[in-house]
Formats: sequence, C-alpha cells, structure tokens
Amino acid sequence: MKIHSTISVVVAVALCGCHSHSENHREDDSGHEHHHDDGEIVVSREDASRFGIEVEAAKAAPFAEVVKVSGEIMPIGADRAVVSALTSGIVTLSRGISEGQAVSAGQIIATISTSDVSGGDVNQAAKVALETANREVQRLKPLLDDGLITIKEYNEAVTAYEIAKANFSPKAASKSATSPKSGVLTALHVADGSYVEAGATIAEVATTTQLTLRALLPASESNFLPKIIDAVLIPHDGTPLRLSHHNGHIISASTASGATAPGYIPVYFTFDAYSHGIVPGSGVEVYLCSSPVDKVLSVPIEALSESLGQKFLYVKTEDHAYEKRPVTTGRTDGERVAVTAGLEEGDSVVTRGATFVRLAEQATIVPEGHSHNH
Repeated sequence: MKIHSTISVVVAVALCGCHSHSENHREDDSGHEHHHDDGEIVVSREDASRFGIEVEAAKAAPFAEVVKVSGEIMPIGADRAVVSALTSGIVTLSRGISEGQAVSAGQIIATISTSDVSGGDVNQAAKVALETANREVQRLKPLLDDGLITIKEYNEAVTAYEIAKANFSPKAASKSATSPKSGVLTALHVADGSYVEAGATIAEVATTTQLTLRALLPASESNFLPKIIDAVLIPHDGTPLRLSHHNGHIISASTASGATAPGYIPVYFTFDAYSHGIVPGSGVEVYLCSSPVDKVLSVPIEALSESLGQKFLYVKTEDHAYEKRPVTTGRTDGERVAVTAGLEEGDSVVTRGATFVRLAEQATIVPEGHSHNH
C-alpha cells in the first residue's frame, strides 16, 4: 500500500508538471491569464499545498559560521590522583565501579587477592619473617645481658630483624585499593581478574570539575582559526553542549602546535562538564563557532539541491511558477547555509517540498520523438 501511495504522489507531480508545460498560458485563480516562459516550473496552488511546498523570503541577517571537527576530552593534569595497588595479586573491582562515576576519598575501588597467585602473599610472608626476627631478638637480649652469647651474635639477629622490617609494608597488608581524594573516576587501567604488581596504577581520579576539549581543525581551514569564539560538542548521549554556557572559553589555538597532529591545528577549550557525564578520554563531535557576521543571506540546508556538482535552489517567481536557480554557498552553522551568489534579498526560496518541485521540473523534460500534443 505504501509503494502505491508513493507512486501516486510521484505520478501526480509529474502530471502536474507535464500538463503545466503543455501550455504557454495559464489562468490564475481569478481567471486572469499569465504567460510562463520556457524553463519555468509550474505547480498549482492546490498541488503546492498538498505536497507541503513552503517558501521563505531571503533576508540578510546575522550569521555565525561553523566548522564541524572531531575532538577529545582531556583532564587538567594537575588535578589528577592515582589509585595504586599496595600489594601484588588478582584484582576484583568493587561493585558498580566504572569510568565517569563520582567517588569519595577513601572509597574502595578494588580489592586484591593473593590466594590464587603462585608463591602466595609475598607481604604476608614478609610479615611472618618480621615477627620471627623480632622474637629472635627478644630471645637473645637476656642471653646477651647474662654474657651467654657474644655481641656479634646479637647484632646479627638485630640486622636480620631490620631487613625483615624493610621487606614488610603495613599498608600493603591492606588488600583494598582506595581513592586518595574525592572526584570523578576518569580511567580504569585494569579489569576484573587481572594480575597487578605492588605499586601498579589501578585507576585515575580527576579532582576538579574542569575539563579540556582538544578539537582538531583541518589545516585547510586555517583561515577560520582567528574567527573561533565558541564550540558546541556532541557527547555520546547526543545532547549538544555549548561551552560558553558552562564557563567555557578558548585557551589555545595556534598553527605552531600542529606538529602533534600532522594536518590539523589543535584548538583547546576549558569548561565545566563533569555533571553532564563527559569524561576524559572520550571522543566527541565538535562544532567550532565564529562570531556572527551581519547581513548574510542564508537558507535552510534542506532547501539546497545538487546536480553534477552544482548547487541550486528553487525560487518562486509567480503564484504558480518556480525557477531553478544555481547558487554559490559558503559555510554552514549546522542548520542553515550562507549563500554568497545567485540569490537576492527578497527572493522567495522553496524551503520545504523542494523534492516535489524537482519532480515537476523533470516531468517537463521532453524525450526525443515525444510531443506534448496529447
């Protein structure tokens, strides 16, 4: 049923166009006759309404240019803390721990087990050795006082005790890896069941709400660089975030820093965003924005059509007539596109239903050997 409906619409538009151009004259709703030049596309008022054809008067207005680029969220380096393993063993992450989660100081991020590790708990063995060495020192002390052993024998026992003491870490006796500060968990470096050595980094915590956006502007767009004043980023949830609305501002943009990303110019912004679930290391789409320019003609992106590399608009010239107008376009702001040539202020541009006008136009093309004399 849907296919038949679509065909009916196409045929209806085609018939409108073919019929409209089988005549050089047509009466308007008041009965007056209007002459239509060759090349004009005629669609009746009833068909224009039925197919949702809408027009908009071109008007010069402020327009902010936008360049769409890719970007990465980065933390501010001085505001990071590290969660470390205090003993070697097998890691088990705490329930619910994931990147982007807020954590408090002292919160357990993971526990470390040595039960399944070959050789057992090294620190526990060091503790046993320390306790044994301490008992030996305590046993020999009275014997030294009574002259039953030499000072050399006693000093050897003390040395063994000091070595055992150095090999044991009271902190490592705790098998919990905890967050040293409150903040947001920005990176997990281990997975459940993985083995870590004592001192290995388990996770990173950002202790501030400030983040850095690193946007990569193509070197071919370098002339846009001095115009940039703001950015809109699109995180994974699809909700646009305008940085200027979140204490954001540009902090660096220079062609000299392009060596870190050949072919691109890094543009850096700082902003507040942890409350929006945006975490360091994530990739985002970025729209770099310029300051608005006055008196720019622009049209909705959907108003544009393209054929053989040429962009064009449909412009309403009379009550029933439209013409195909080649245009030159500039930048877009994501919703509208600037028109730099081919359009005049006040022109009535088809902004919706351009596809149906195009079908009507194609229906007027007369194949070789075909006549409109029906």
